[in-house]
Amino acid sequence: MVSVNLDQFDIQILRELRENGRISIQDLSEKVGLSPTPVARRLRHLEENGVVTGYCALIDEMKLGYEVSVFVSVQLDKQVDVSLERFETAIQGFPEVVDCWLMTGNRDYLLRVATTGLASFETFLTGKLTRVPGVANIESSIPLRRVKSAVARTP
Repeated sequence: MVSVNLDQFDIQILRELRENGRISIQDLSEKVGLSPTPVARRLRHLEENGVVTGYCALIDEMKLGYEVSVFVSVQLDKQVDVSLERFETAIQGFPEVVDCWLMTGNRDYLLRVATTGLASFETFLTGKLTRVPGVANIESSIPLRRVKSAVARTP
């Protein structure tokens, strides 16, 4: 992994983008104290080097009816490439799974599942997740409230 050297202007650009990904180059340049041309050049450099990987809208899942998030730890029966690939392929097809991480420790994966309620989580759990070949153990945790949320960490 190659590290990209960032100066204070690059860091400020990243911080501003984290807060408002739709900010215009003109407004961004005013916030960081550079003219638009160098800001555009710096932003293009950050994109080309993979520091900025894309732009998206932040969506309130609750307003769409997905009122329950559940963190699910999954342990597979075997940690071999074919089992990992099979599980990861299955997870890609489950819209309920918002995040999936391959983990160290006594669980193989950590998922965040967003559903409309506990009944729909149960349907997902019993109708989809437990039927994925190789799943040996599942542990679910329901968060009470989000204490902190961020899009990404910046310097």
